[in-house]
Amino acid sequence: MKKFFDYIRSVRAEWFKIVWPSRDTVIRSTVMILVFSGLAALFFFVVDSILNALMNWIF
Repeated sequence: MKKFFDYIRSVRAEWFKIVWPSRDTVIRSTVMILVFSGLAALFFFVVDSILNALMNWIF
């Protein structure tokens, strides 16, 4: 039982060492992810459209 309580104490000690990001950092990161996801989606849409047009032209 002592090992269990030692484990809980160590978990609690590590919990207080966590550095949480600020609100500004979270918002900036979220916007960057959304922008790059949109750019990736646009890129794949363009490539797919080109390949589809080529396949229709060939066949």
